Amino acid sequence: MAIDTERNLHLGVEIRKKLKGFELEMNFQAKRGCMGILGPSGCGKSMTLKSIAGIVTPDAGRIALQYAQGEAAGGRVLFDSSLRINECPQARRVGYLFQNYALFPNMSVEENIVAGLKGKWARKAVGGRRPATLSGEAIKRRAAEMIERFRLGGLEKRYPAQLSGGQQQRAALARIMAYEPEVVLFDEPFSAMDTHLREKLRLELLEMLKKYDGISILVTHDRDEAYQLCKTMLLMDQGRVLAGGNTMDLFKNPVTCKAARFTGCKNISRIERLGDGRIRALDWKGLELFADRPIGEEITAVGIRAHDFEPLSAGEAEGFAGRRDANLIPVENPSISEMPFEWYVTLDNGLWWKREKSIHDHSPADAVPAYLRIEPSALMLLSGEVE
Repeated sequence: MAIDTERNLHLGVEIRKKLKGFELEMNFQAKRGCMGILGPSGCGKSMTLKSIAGIVTPDAGRIALQYAQGEAAGGRVLFDSSLRINECPQARRVGYLFQNYALFPNMSVEENIVAGLKGKWARKAVGGRRPATLSGEAIKRRAAEMIERFRLGGLEKRYPAQLSGGQQQRAALARIMAYEPEVVLFDEPFSAMDTHLREKLRLELLEMLKKYDGISILVTHDRDEAYQLCKTMLLMDQGRVLAGGNTMDLFKNPVTCKAARFTGCKNISRIERLGDGRIRALDWKGLELFADRPIGEEITAVGIRAHDFEPLSAGEAEGFAGRRDANLIPVENPSISEMPFEWYVTLDNGLWWKREKSIHDHSPADAVPAYLRIEPSALMLLSGEVE
């Protein structure tokens, strides 16, 4: 059964489960497209996915797929502790891509794909359709479609140990997508790969997600991965959602100090209000800065992303003299570290800056300007404690 793209499909998750050291308490909705869950290792991301897939059972709560089309509405309850509903994983139409792909090692690529289609093929959906059994011929046709779609031609008879990391991922995705799941879950799918392979497979997954009409959720601790693949995102820590929304908006305005850290901001300082949009950064040797918007009572800190600094020569800095929005920062006694394609520069006031370089450039003198400047609109005004 293909996914009905005319229906407004969304997944509602409201669960609690006691874990070692904290309680997982997740409450969110995911719509069509890819949603990311970004957070540190051990915060409950994978447990959330396993609860949705039916691999583990929450202590309490509800997980449901809802459909709506005009006046019509319906759905399927996957789990409801109060109603004592707990569908088995095979009936949920939820695909799960494990970190190690979990291919059957003693089966060929073709046999792995077929294994997901044999027996009772769960089709329990709107209207109460009964699980249906696919004929042998239908299974062969579907497997052939997946082999072509995921570029596995010529690899049908190979075993997982004979495949590259990218081929294993495509085989695992082919097995999952063969039974047309309404939800696909990705559990840190690139965590064990080297940088080159990781980027290659990210691009492949990005192309697959563009063609997928269902709901997908990717959990990761890699902010670049989340930004590249996910239109919406949840920031998670210790079993709780810290913030959620459009991915680009969350990176632009993470709202809290902890969320800013999770999205990669290394420059965060406590502030003192000076009035009229001006603040003093207490952790950057009293650096005074001007913000282009009101600074509410909830604001406790300021953040600056390393890529937002503008390097200026002494002459260029003179053009900003006397302007209230100058936000000039003298570069004095910097500590410089060379990377293959970047200079890492730490100012004596603690601010950290990153500047691109050529692999052929090894002269730090060329990397350090007389001043840095930050646009008032680029200042992130944050609430919460500075860690």
